[in-house]
Amino acid sequence: MRAAVLLETGQDTLEVVEDAEPAGFGPGKVRVRMRATGLCHSDLSAMGGILPQPAPFVPGHEGAGEVLEVGEGVTHVAPGDRVLVCWLPACNNCPACRRGQRHLCLAGFMNAGTPNFRRTGGDLFGFAGTGTFAEEVVLDAPCAVPVPDDVPFDIAALIGCGVTTGLGAAFNTARVEAGSSVAVIGCGGVGISVVQGARACGAARIVAVDPVAARREAALRFGATEAVAPDGLAAAKRELTGDEGFDYVFEVVGRSATARTAYETTRRGGTLCVVGAGAMDDQLQFNMFELFFDEKRILPSLYGGGDVLHSYDRAIALWRAGRIDLEGLITHRVPLDRINDAVEQMRTGEALRTTITF
Repeated sequence: MRAAVLLETGQDTLEVVEDAEPAGFGPGKVRVRMRATGLCHSDLSAMGGILPQPAPFVPGHEGAGEVLEVGEGVTHVAPGDRVLVCWLPACNNCPACRRGQRHLCLAGFMNAGTPNFRRTGGDLFGFAGTGTFAEEVVLDAPCAVPVPDDVPFDIAALIGCGVTTGLGAAFNTARVEAGSSVAVIGCGGVGISVVQGARACGAARIVAVDPVAARREAALRFGATEAVAPDGLAAAKRELTGDEGFDYVFEVVGRSATARTAYETTRRGGTLCVVGAGAMDDQLQFNMFELFFDEKRILPSLYGGGDVLHSYDRAIALWRAGRIDLEGLITHRVPLDRINDAVEQMRTGEALRTTITF
């Protein structure tokens, strides 16, 4: 089968090979024929070495497809079922799961060091234990989550990561209050989903911040009330909040510099929500006095900060009701053999979300 492979960490382009095959099928596994997958910035971060991932590997963790085969003991899906890929499944048995924090379960990472694919010349890993830039993939059973037949594959793929992450940051982690003021720094696919989540929560003012003009324009279409370049954020803070700062500020970039800006843009007693995935050696500094005196809440949000199965259902319900726009997030669709076009579109900020079709 075909798969897009990063041969060495730090390379800029992927190689589409035709001799890959999924590995590891057996009890407790599900084999899925991919139909659509989204290109997330986390994939680029893994390619560049910002996020840890053994190479060579097949990127992709935001996908949807049809079940081809199920292993012994798998009962929640059957061949022919439509599923999305959950890259962070819950085991329901560990301390985090028993506390109701299933998004903090580490069970899904236990197999991250096991190759998901093989080809002539050696094994291939799958990013985040999945690897959806391939025509087929073998997943741990909890990673294959059934979705209704009326949800298109490309929409289901986005719900598998970016949409759930962004909406959940607003709903679950920050719990944006109606009538509040919000700033969202970084308006790619996840940031736009934060904007939509804040709007659905009833925020009165939503300021989108991004250096790319097309993304600022898109944010206004998706519910932002204002959109500014990064150098206009200070003026927006003065004009909209009397220089007090916003009730909620979301950092959706994953860099200490923008997180620091987000902190300074948050009002005293307000909430900074860190959504972007950054590097382990990128340090964010605060002094002890400001932490004490300003009483700002700093809330990281991993995968939307809540039960992902509930978050999937909520996203589908809001989409069906017309409360959120998921089709509009997909600005480009490309076949697998044009995957590097999609990578370039993501790097330049041309695309909110590009889906790869099979």
